[in-house]
Formats: sequence, C-alpha cells, structure tokens
Amino acid sequence: MVTRALSYFGQFSSRMQLDGLAIPAFLMLIIAMLIVPMPVFLLDILFTLNIVLGLMIIMISINVTKPLEFSAFPSLLLLTTMLRLSLNVASTRVVLVNGHEGSGAAGKVIEAFGDFVIAGNYIVGFIIFSILMIINFIVVTKGAGRVSEVIARFTLDAMPGKQMAIDADLNAGLIDQATARKRREEISQESDFFGSMDGASKFVRGDAIAGLIILFINILGGLLIGIFQHDLSFGDATKIYVLLTIGDGLVAQIPALLLSLSTAIIVTRVTTNETMSRQASLQLSDSTAFYITSSVLFLLGIIPGMPHLVFLGFSGACGWLGYQISLNKGGKIKQQEAKDSAAEQAAPSEDDLLGWEDIEQSDLVSIEIGYGLIPLVGTDSGGNLLTRIRGVRKKLSAELGFLLQPIRVRDNLELAPDSYCILLRGIVRGRGEIRIGHELAINPGNVNVPLEGTKTREPTYGLEAYWIMPAQRDYARMLGYTVVDYSTAIATHLITVLKDNAADMLGHEEAQKLLDKIAEKSPKLLQDLIPEKISLSVVTQILKNLVAESISLRDMRTVIEGLITEAPKTKDPDELTNLIRPRLGRIIMQSLVGIDKTLSVITLDHSLENLLQNTLAQSRKAGELVLDPKVAEALFKSVADEKIAAEEKGLPPVLVVSPALRLWLSKSLKQRVSGLTILAYTEIPEDQNISVLAKISLSAKLEQEEPSQ
Repeated sequence: MVTRALSYFGQFSSRMQLDGLAIPAFLMLIIAMLIVPMPVFLLDILFTLNIVLGLMIIMISINVTKPLEFSAFPSLLLLTTMLRLSLNVASTRVVLVNGHEGSGAAGKVIEAFGDFVIAGNYIVGFIIFSILMIINFIVVTKGAGRVSEVIARFTLDAMPGKQMAIDADLNAGLIDQATARKRREEISQESDFFGSMDGASKFVRGDAIAGLIILFINILGGLLIGIFQHDLSFGDATKIYVLLTIGDGLVAQIPALLLSLSTAIIVTRVTTNETMSRQASLQLSDSTAFYITSSVLFLLGIIPGMPHLVFLGFSGACGWLGYQISLNKGGKIKQQEAKDSAAEQAAPSEDDLLGWEDIEQSDLVSIEIGYGLIPLVGTDSGGNLLTRIRGVRKKLSAELGFLLQPIRVRDNLELAPDSYCILLRGIVRGRGEIRIGHELAINPGNVNVPLEGTKTREPTYGLEAYWIMPAQRDYARMLGYTVVDYSTAIATHLITVLKDNAADMLGHEEAQKLLDKIAEKSPKLLQDLIPEKISLSVVTQILKNLVAESISLRDMRTVIEGLITEAPKTKDPDELTNLIRPRLGRIIMQSLVGIDKTLSVITLDHSLENLLQNTLAQSRKAGELVLDPKVAEALFKSVADEKIAAEEKGLPPVLVVSPALRLWLSKSLKQRVSGLTILAYTEIPEDQNISVLAKISLSAKLEQEEPSQ
C-alpha cells in the first residue's frame, strides 16, 4: 500500500509539476506569517530555515566563478528579505502576547539567543545588536549598494561597444552566428543582472533600517504591555521583554548579515575562471609577505609585557608557511624552466615561423564599410544589411544557376565613415556613400524640381539623387523621384556589380559541383564527355562564356547534351559556346521578353553584314582583324544610338546578326556598348514573334562624313 501510494504521489507530482509551485508556496507562507498567528514550534523551524538559507546563499556566492552563474540572486535576496521581515512580525506578535509568561514564551531559538548568546544580560545584548547593525548597515550594506550602482552604470555604458565588438568579430569570420548570439545574450543578461543588483541592494539597506525600528517598537511595546496589562514591575518587564526582543533581533540580524555579505561578494567579484577561494589562495600565496609578517610578529613578541607565546607562535607559523610557499614556487619554476628548455629545443627556426597559413587570401566577394556604417550590420541596432545581402545571394544564385560563395562584410578604417566598396577577388568594383537615417531619392531623368537634402549620385548607375529625410518621402515620390532606403541602395548596387561580373564568380569548383549535380540525376550523361571528349577547364570556360552573356545555367542538362554533340567538331571554348547557344534559345527569350511576347530587334543592313563577314574571313586568314577605322567608328556609334532609342521605348536592346558575326561583335561591342544583347538568327526559336525596330546601315553616315573632310 505504501509503495503504491508513493507511486501515485510521484505520478501526481510529475503531472502537476510541483517544482514550479515552490516559489508561490513560499510567498503564501510569507503572507500567512504577516496575518495569521504562528505557533511557537513553527517559528523555531522557520527561524532555523532562515539561518540555513543565509548560509547556503553565502556559500554559493563564494564558490561561483562569475556573477552571472548566480543570476537568481536578486530575486532570492528579495524573497529571503521578506521572509525575515515576516518572521519579525510573527515573532513580535508572540513576544507581545505571551512575553509575560517568561523567556521561553517566544520559542527555543529566541530563548537560546537571549540566554546563551548574550548570557541573559540585556545591556550586553543591546550593545551586541547595535554593533551588528552598524556593521551591517554602515559597512557592508552601504558599500555593496555603492558598488552595485557603479557597476550597473558602467555595464550599461559599455554595452554598445561590446555589441560592436561582437559584430566586428562576426563580420571578420572569427566567430559564427551561434557564438555571436550566445555572446549577445550574455551581455544582455549581464546588464539585466547588475541593474537588478543595483535595485536589490536597496532591499538589504531597508531591511537593516526596519530591523532597528522593530527593535525599539518591541521594547517600548513590551514595557507598556508588561507594566500596564500584566502588572509587572519595571525591572521584571525590562528583563523579560528586552531579552526576548534582543534575542529576536539577533536571530534576524545574523541571516541579514550573511545576505549582506553575499551581496557584497557577488558585486565585488571579478569575472575569472576560478572560484573566490581558489583566486584568494593563489593571490595570497606570497612568501615575501609571510616572511615580513613573521619578522614583525617576532619583534612584537620579544617586547616585554607582550603575550610572548601568542606572538611568537604566529611568527613561527607565518615563517613556516612562507618557507613552504617558496619551496612550492621553486618546484614550479624548475618545471617551467624544463618545459621552456624543451620547447626551445623543439622550437622551429625563424624561417619556419612564417607559413602559408599566415598568407590571407582575398575573398571572392566582399563588402568593406566605414566605421560609420557598422550599425547597418548589427541586428541589435536595427541593421538589416546582412539580411539583404543574404537575399541578394539567394536571388542571384537562383537566376544564374550556380551557388554564389558567401559575401563577407567587414569594416575598413581607411574608408570614409559613410563609405562602402564592393570587392571581387580583392579588387574594388564599386563604391558608394550611405547616409544612415536618410533615404535616397533618385531622379529618373525627367524631374526638374530639386529637393531639400544632400545632393549626390546614385551609386549603381550614377543618376542624380538626393539624400532626404523619411518625412520627405511622399513629397519626393509625388514629384516623380524613385525613393529607396539605404539598404536597398546597397543591395541594388551589389546586384548590378555581381551580374556584370558573374563570369568571374564561376570557377572550376562551381563547374565541378554543377556537373556532380547532373551526375546524381543522370550518371550516364557525363560518362562519355569528361574527360574523354572534353576537359573540365574547357567546360568551365564555356559556362563562364554563357554566364558572361546573361544566360542562366539552370538547364545544365541541355548544355551537357549540346557539348556531347558538338565536342567532336572543335575543342575551342568560344566556338563550342556558339554551337550550343541555339539549344538555349528559349531560355534566352524568356530572360529577355518573357512568354508569348514579341521580341523587338535591331538588325544590320545586308550590305553591311556582307562587308563584316568578308572582313572577318580575311582576318582569320591573316591572323588579325583588319577593319577600316571609319567603318568601325560608324558601326559602334550607330549601334549605341539604336540601343538608346530602344531603351527609351522601354524595350530590351537586342541586336540580331548572322551566327558567323555574333561572337566577334559580342567581343567588340561589350566594352563599347554596355547592356546590349547580341543574338544569332539561329538562337531565336521559330515560333517567336519578332518585330524590327531599326536596321543599321553605314552608307549614309559615311557619305555625310566624306564631304566634311
């Protein structure tokens, strides 16, 4: 029956989670002691519990290595203080009601402290109580309160610097996200703890004052009750009630002193990896100090009239301790010297101190920011730049068809505070300035009304823009400005730079991972291609060529199938790229005009196209391209003019030429006319609707130039 009952109780406890009811039950006990009269034996138990709690708390305070390990201390301090005050109320009730019955009326604990500790002498008891109050209130409590106040202030002031240090370590790659999150939580907990300790120290001070007031109230009330209600003489009333009151006060003040010491120990601890006892033993182990102390005690011990035995005994003890410490340190020094000697023998030469691991390689993609932009990368300061960068990386990886390497953000003190730069392989590919707290109003080119703000240039395309306050956003949009926040400005700039240099971000590693992904789904597809027909380096270059002309690699299966077919014809990457591009025509069309839309194109005049083809054929035979400078200049200018005209109509600029000319024109026009897509006729699907925007002919321009010369 007993076993079954215990089993039922255990199940009930686990269901009800009785551990969570401990604090509420403790609070109800405190309230009960304030209202309900307590029996004497229960007061003895609670007084003893109060002393036990005080001893446990001070032992825990001594043995923690850092204050945060005892983060529950402020709450425990409040609870134990309320327990002690409620015990004072309960004991006061018993003393005043039953005190006339004698010294045992308030329980054995109070009687013991009244009779044994102060030997039944209420004057001695009052003096001891006063001394304890002075020690607790003036020395311990006041000092602990001041230390708590200073630590709380300095902890709060140091929080921004600590947060910036964590963000800097995270951006530099020294720590990961989990470690950064843990360190941020520790900083937050530290500030909360010391802020709570600053307030909790006031509980201890108030408790000391309350104890002193309760003492005088009990003495005065006891004398009045004993003399006027119980007809006791002044001497008898004084003896009984003063002894009981002093005993009650001592029972309460000893745990109060323990808690005050615990508070002082916690707030004065220096965070280390050692307990207070270990820390003190290590730092006090100074043989010189013990030798000097021994000498002073010896001199005092030989002075006539001094207690020779005590002074000389302690002198000998200090000398012996100093000698033992010296022996211990001497052994440690010899061991360290042996270790150092062995380390010197095994130490590498000066030439070996520098290794390849000390050479830092440049990140593939990185963003450097001035110190004024550091809040942009701190989540605690509301910065969302890292989130936007992750979004850019995810978006571009999906568009390009291969995974971009992580984009590292780090601070650079050499930059202006509000500046940033985008680097690829350690080379700056873009610069800009950001004004935190402002928004960027970009003039699309058709707005003539200026704005109140700092005039600047949009970092991506160099358009006229203004840094304005958020309150001006609606007004700027009404005028026709495009308004974006600073994180969007950086993200847009980053997208443009990465798209323009996408080919530089695709290397052998990315190409191999793309092939591995294809091999997982279609293992036979690559069996006869690499390395029998074509090498990985050639495949990598072909993929770079495709990405350089804004062709996604999401359809790698079509690319591989095209290479399997065309690889026997040539090993040149450029020619192979031209041969497989027609297979990717629909992907190209979708990226340009979407689905079921007409493709507007620019074409070359038949005579001009024949001229370029003949020139290209002759150059292949001669080994170098020979094109009349006048023709080349007129061609490039005409293409640029037609490209601008297409953009003004809101259409993507697309030049369609013969397959033989596409590669040459693409290389020639890439640096001169940016943003132009050059297609071959064979790359346009048969069912694609086409409209001709313009046909480029150079005869008219060349004729106009000849008379002017």
